[in-house]
Amino acid sequence: MGEENLGGYELFVLMGLGFRNFIDDLQSRLTESGFEDVRPGHGFAFQLLSFKNASVNELAEHLGVTKQAASQMVEYLEGHGYVVSQPDPKDRRIKVVALTARGWACIQKTEEILSAQEEKLAGELGEASMTELRGLLRRVVYRQQGEKSLRLRPIW
Repeated sequence: MGEENLGGYELFVLMGLGFRNFIDDLQSRLTESGFEDVRPGHGFAFQLLSFKNASVNELAEHLGVTKQAASQMVEYLEGHGYVVSQPDPKDRRIKVVALTARGWACIQKTEEILSAQEEKLAGELGEASMTELRGLLRRVVYRQQGEKSLRLRPIW
């Protein structure tokens, strides 16, 4: 295994590359499973929608994008059968977005793939190293996030 020195910020490059490798593998496997039209950014929208139906404004805030960009994403996902949007019964000016059966199936497949990736990594590193890795990463994240809610957002 090559041990390149990536400079004084090697940790950040390695964390970024590790995440990117997992996401690339996830995308490839989702494509093989019939979800070829979903993109990594859509997963961040699914993350919110898996907990609750959301307005386009809430999606925009969650994703860190404009309302127009969130609307375009909703339109794309709706056109591909992952979500459905309808007027809010309390305020018909607001569109509420919900996952469809296809959206939930994509989430379920994503969870299966990510769990398999984690199991494979645990097999390579060993359970003790995985526990230590999780603990160290948790400390880093909580040090950065503080008391804010943990929310994985896309890096646009």
